[in-house]
Amino acid sequence: MAIGLLFSGQGAQQIGMGRSLCEHSKTAEALYDQANEVLGWDLKKICFEGPDEALTETKVCQPALYVQGYAIFALLQEQRKLEEFKAACGLSLGELTALAAAGVYDFSTGLKLVAERGRLMQLACDATKGTMAAVIGGSAEDVRAFCEEFDIEIANLNCPGQIVISGEHDKVMEAVAASKGRFKLCKPLNVAGAYHSRLMVSARDAFAQFIEDFEFKAPTVEVYTNVTGGRVSEPDTIKDCLVKQIVSSVRFEDCLRNMASENELSDFYECGPGKVLAGFAKRIDKTLNVSQVAEYAEITG
Repeated sequence: MAIGLLFSGQGAQQIGMGRSLCEHSKTAEALYDQANEVLGWDLKKICFEGPDEALTETKVCQPALYVQGYAIFALLQEQRKLEEFKAACGLSLGELTALAAAGVYDFSTGLKLVAERGRLMQLACDATKGTMAAVIGGSAEDVRAFCEEFDIEIANLNCPGQIVISGEHDKVMEAVAASKGRFKLCKPLNVAGAYHSRLMVSARDAFAQFIEDFEFKAPTVEVYTNVTGGRVSEPDTIKDCLVKQIVSSVRFEDCLRNMASENELSDFYECGPGKVLAGFAKRIDKTLNVSQVAEYAEITG
């Protein structure tokens, strides 16, 4: 059975994430121990115990999701559940985990990239006053026109009827107030900043310099980039997309549609906490079967 992998993005993190993996698997425990060494601080403790305020910080939750997602991938491999692994994609941060699973770089290299990405995005959040809101019930064209009115941007095209907007706090809140009667719902999100918008330009530029010297390989399976929603395979193009992704709209709907159709996939594992991507998949294409995997029992069951 051909399988695709989906990797969670920021916002999916939960206290306790990864605990059951480490309690039952030496492989997972070794990955978390290696992560602590690479990072120079105790990621494992924050993942397992919190507090929530610490785990929610961009510079913490991005490595947390990367390490758990990769550990799940490694354990699925051990359980021989990925013998027909064909393609991978992720939501924002999850794209970096997908690239590690596809062999573009090793676990440690990916973690270094994720840690710096998270640190730079945290700095950009701290230096700007931005926020985001979810728009429910609008077409991409309608939301794009709406954003132009208020000088804000589309951050995520998640699935039909769910689009996230991003920009300066006051402009986003002004847009939320003006949304009544235009969309089913426009709800502010509890986020630290305006991700995937021009407020992240400083993070993009610094990350472009940081990523330059890392060696990337061609992926061993098909991978899809949030920047275009299409396949990407050349190492230099992958690097370029990771840089652009910090300020670009996340085209998750296009990623999943193209990934499913081009590889004739109907079965997927969502690697990470929550069931966010499975929920998106149901609205994108009801024929897709997404099994959410976060706990050890869900891997071995």
